[in-house]
Amino acid sequence: MFAQIKSLWITEPLWRFSPVSAGIFSKGIPMLTFQFSCSDTAQWARDNFIGARLNDPRRQRRAVRIAQAMANFPGKTIPMMFANPNDAKKTYEFFDREECTPDNLQMAHRRRTLEQMRQLGQTNVIAEDTSDFSYSGKRPIQGAGPISTGEEGLQGFRVHTALAARWPSRDQRSPEGRRPPVEILGLADQTFHVRDADKKKVREETRWERWQRERETQVWEHTTDRLGPAPRGVRWVRVCDREADIYEFLDSCQKAGHGFVVRVREDRRLVDPDTMEEMDKVFETSRQTRPLGQFNLPLRGREGAPERVARLSASATPVALRSPLRPSHPLGSRPPIRCTVVRVWEAKPPKDQEPLEWLLYCDQQVNTFEEAHEVSLQYSCRWLIEEYHKAIKTGMGAERLQLETASRLFAAIAIMNVVALRLLDLRERVRINPDGPAQDAGLSDVELRVLRAHLNRSIETVRDVALAVGRLGGHMNRKADGMPGWLTLWRGMQCLLLLTQGFLLSLKVMD
Repeated sequence: MFAQIKSLWITEPLWRFSPVSAGIFSKGIPMLTFQFSCSDTAQWARDNFIGARLNDPRRQRRAVRIAQAMANFPGKTIPMMFANPNDAKKTYEFFDREECTPDNLQMAHRRRTLEQMRQLGQTNVIAEDTSDFSYSGKRPIQGAGPISTGEEGLQGFRVHTALAARWPSRDQRSPEGRRPPVEILGLADQTFHVRDADKKKVREETRWERWQRERETQVWEHTTDRLGPAPRGVRWVRVCDREADIYEFLDSCQKAGHGFVVRVREDRRLVDPDTMEEMDKVFETSRQTRPLGQFNLPLRGREGAPERVARLSASATPVALRSPLRPSHPLGSRPPIRCTVVRVWEAKPPKDQEPLEWLLYCDQQVNTFEEAHEVSLQYSCRWLIEEYHKAIKTGMGAERLQLETASRLFAAIAIMNVVALRLLDLRERVRINPDGPAQDAGLSDVELRVLRAHLNRSIETVRDVALAVGRLGGHMNRKADGMPGWLTLWRGMQCLLLLTQGFLLSLKVMD
């Protein structure tokens, strides 16, 4: 049973606001990617925060200054981000302002993201998930609520994120079974939730009372409302794990014209959509369907499971999901959800290894192996949101913030959440065009010169840049090691930023 929550919903969906102004373009070229050079962070911060919904232009400029400091010094404490102690003081005062809510602070960034998502002829995946932000073991934080199991001492809040990325066309994908690289567009939506601390009140609720109030599971369909309907000529695919296997969420997607790829959790009863007669359940029905084809999926080694290549089969089964019993709706009284169940499984796993299996709801008809394989690849984008949460907590240090109220934490983390995209996009950029010129990696000319001089090596391609930055972060650059991950790249970028700042300061001293 979920405790009652207090939700910070925006009063009007972002899709109703006017399009992004032409001011976000530079020399006629859309700024669709994030830059990582310390010389460009000021422009990046202005693009993403100068349009924040704040009452005073000076506060917009303060938001830009804070975002730039967080981008230049990711993971550092607020006092360490600023050379002038007065800036740190003004930052704390800024976070105290009532208008500094996540929706207001992220307004400009979300507008830019939604504008890019509306480009005709494109397919965009929207990876969604909810993450707990824990501040347990610290003194009580005003406005925070129970998290996880709700035990004493566990305090914090939940953040639900919809992360948008451009899905590549088929000719841009690798023939391997791995997820293709994607272009990170940004945060399409994000909401913060605080659970009610009154456990006794929640335990005494009747089932009817629980369904009459706001429930935590409704965050998925509320996100649909906030995103608004998908434009014609554009496909939005909501990619979610088992937590989103909710009838109301799937129904909201279909009504808004959103696609979806959702992992199956409930073994739902199926019905004949014409006669409404009951049929078998999802698991049994999908497992009786013959495979459409097979593909290989390289798996990384982990504890108890060595590195290997799994041979996976894929099938597709059209189904109609019976509507569930709700206090206000009898069983099967609402229209069934017509969709396709794509099953991906390992028919012959190695000895002592659990066979792999995924059952995925997909909104579209799937008739060929290529279509079933594409659904499985789109579902693999769900790991983007897992890595994004890791970037916020490990890279940006969101759970290390020492702020005394939940409202302060909301404001600080709302800005951090946008900055964290830079860490995630760095690795995707390397995967998209590894053989492109080094200038395409997002580093400034000064940073490339410093990188070449420090490592005393030739750096000509994006792959060379990734390996060089990874080397600064501790990657050994051995062939068997593969390419560095985002956390190693982040550590290397921190080192490169310090080296570049030292170089620029030395020029200033010499002047």
